[in-house]
Amino acid sequence: MSTIRSGYAAINGARLYYELAGSGAPLVMIHAGIADCRMWDGEFAAFAASHQALRFDMRGYGRSLPVEGEFNLQDDLSALLQSLNIAAPLNLMGCSMGAGLAIDFALAQPAMAASLILVGGSPQGLELDAAGPDDLFAESEAAFEAGDLERVAELDMQIWFDGWVRARQDVDPSARRKAFEMAKLVTEHEHKGIGRHKRKAATKSAADSLEQLTMPALIIVGENDLPFLRLAADYMVQKMPQTAKVLIPNAGHLPNMEHPAVFQDAVRQFLARV
Repeated sequence: MSTIRSGYAAINGARLYYELAGSGAPLVMIHAGIADCRMWDGEFAAFAASHQALRFDMRGYGRSLPVEGEFNLQDDLSALLQSLNIAAPLNLMGCSMGAGLAIDFALAQPAMAASLILVGGSPQGLELDAAGPDDLFAESEAAFEAGDLERVAELDMQIWFDGWVRARQDVDPSARRKAFEMAKLVTEHEHKGIGRHKRKAATKSAADSLEQLTMPALIIVGENDLPFLRLAADYMVQKMPQTAKVLIPNAGHLPNMEHPAVFQDAVRQFLARV
């Protein structure tokens, strides 16, 4: 892989950790809400060979510590791109919360986005009738209030990494261990209670604005992700003008960590067409 440029960028009162490598069309990797930029280890190495690959920790995740005050993730991303001189148009690859940020960013600045790769995500404001592990969510909330952060991270793994109708013994233990470590750090940062994200005001929700996203888009979802997110993938395919969908078998919410070769091949084929 080409030389990695890494460090901390002073962004809107925070210090965001980033890694940048390669040259060519920019590919910006935005991590999930239960992870940090390490979830893209395989993809960062693979795509820096053909693209200018950027991954970073959002504030309050990984090596980017939370700070006091209100902030907006779109503003952070815009400022980071400007600070690092990343030129548009961008290929935006986001997972879960990162996919939501990619959608919001592209709706706000469509000329900046050459393509979208949305993994296990849903647009803000989407409401669907779907089953979910409500008992695990309630237990996780109780564990967080009790300060049992180890338990919160384990429940995160059961909900998100093991996923729907799978158990711990059904998944790769090393990938799960890595995901657990990231999720625990997320919870430790969150438990500090520092900083508050404030969404930008909008006349329409992202869910009701998807037809505006006319750039090519790839929707990727794990077969064992939560039912809501599998339905959300179908909703986005229906509403966005230029979309393709890939369902990755035997995978939960972080399919790239479970099946990197399958995931990267799907992304590589998509980017070749953009």
